[in-house]
Amino acid sequence: MDFDWTPEQNALREQAREVATDAVAKYGRHNDSWINGYSKDFARDLGALGWVGMCWPAEFGGGGRPPIDRLIVGEELIAAGAPIAAMWFADRQMGPTLIAYGTPDQQAEFLPSMLTGDTTWCIGMSEPDSGSDLASLSTSAIRDGDDFIINGQKIWTSFGDEADYCYLICRTDASGPPHRGISEIIVPMDTPGIEVRPITDMTTNRHFCEVYFTDARVPAVNLVGVEGNAFKQTMVQLEHERGGIDRLVSNKALYDLALERADTSDPRVRQEIAALEIGYRLGRILVTREVLRQAPTGFSAATKCFCTEHEIKVADFVAKTFGADALLWSDVTKGFTYGPGYTIMGGTSNIMRNILGERVLGLPREPR
Repeated sequence: MDFDWTPEQNALREQAREVATDAVAKYGRHNDSWINGYSKDFARDLGALGWVGMCWPAEFGGGGRPPIDRLIVGEELIAAGAPIAAMWFADRQMGPTLIAYGTPDQQAEFLPSMLTGDTTWCIGMSEPDSGSDLASLSTSAIRDGDDFIINGQKIWTSFGDEADYCYLICRTDASGPPHRGISEIIVPMDTPGIEVRPITDMTTNRHFCEVYFTDARVPAVNLVGVEGNAFKQTMVQLEHERGGIDRLVSNKALYDLALERADTSDPRVRQEIAALEIGYRLGRILVTREVLRQAPTGFSAATKCFCTEHEIKVADFVAKTFGADALLWSDVTKGFTYGPGYTIMGGTSNIMRNILGERVLGLPREPR
C-alpha cells in the first residue's frame, strides 16, 4: 500500500501549519484545542478560508473537497494548539446532520452561519443519569400546538455557556421501548427557561456545563428528522464524533514540547518515543479509514478506543519527561492532567469495547 501524500496534500498541510502558527501567535496556544481552545475570531478566520464545512457538498455552501483534506487541516490545527472549538462541533457534527436529515428551511437558516464561523453549537446529549446509555435519557419535549415544551437537565454540555444553539437529544414519547420516542430538536440558547451553569473541572477548564430546561418553548419546525425516531440519527452523529482526527492528536502540542526536553540518550526513553510514534501512525491509519468510509459500520468505537488510550500514554510520557517540574502547576501540568477525560468523552472505553464486540464482531451478549 502507498501511504505517501500527494503534492497537493503536502501543500495543504504546509498551509495549515502556517495558519496554525499564526493563530497561536494571535490567540494563544491551547491544550486540547478542539475542546478547550475557544476563539470566535479564529472561527471566522477559518470560515473565510473555506475551512469550515470544507467537505460539505457544494450545493449546501460547502467546499465539496475530499474528506482527507479536512483530516489534514484538522490535524495540523489541533497539533499546534490553535483554538478551533468555536466552530468544531458545527463543522464535525451539526452541519453534516442537518445536511442529512434537516429540512430545506433548516438548512437555509442554520448552515450559512456555521460556514462563516459566526455561530457556535453545543450538543445536549448526556444527562446526570444517562451518560453512555443514551436510550435512557429523560429530558422531555412535549407538543403544545406549534411548539415543543422542554423540561429536563443535560450535563457535560461543552460550551453551553457560549453556544448560540443547542442540538438537543430528547424524549418526545415515553410510552414505548427506550430507543423509541427519541427526537432531535434545535434549541436557541437565548430561549426563556434555559439556565446554564458552567462546571470548573480539576484542570480549571470551564467548557463543561450543566444546562437546565424549565418549560422552554421551542418551535416545532426546529425538529430535525422524524419525531420519535431519531435514535439512528444520533448514532450516525456519534460516528462523526468518535472516528475523527481530534481523538488522536488532542495533546500532540504537549507531546512536541516533551520531545524537546526528553533525554534521548537513554535507550528506554527512545523506546517509549518509538512506541508513541508507532501509535500515532496506527491511529492515523484508523482515522483515515473512517474518513474514507473504508471501516465497517460502528468501527469508530474501536478507532476512538485506540486513539484516546494512546492520548493517555502521551499524557503519561509528558508527565514523566517534565519530572519534578510536572508537580508545579503550569500550562503543561494543566494539559496532562486532562488525560483521563479522553477515554470518557464521547463514550467510555468499556462502552466502546461493548459496541465493537456486539455490533461489529457479532459476539453474543452475556446472559443475564
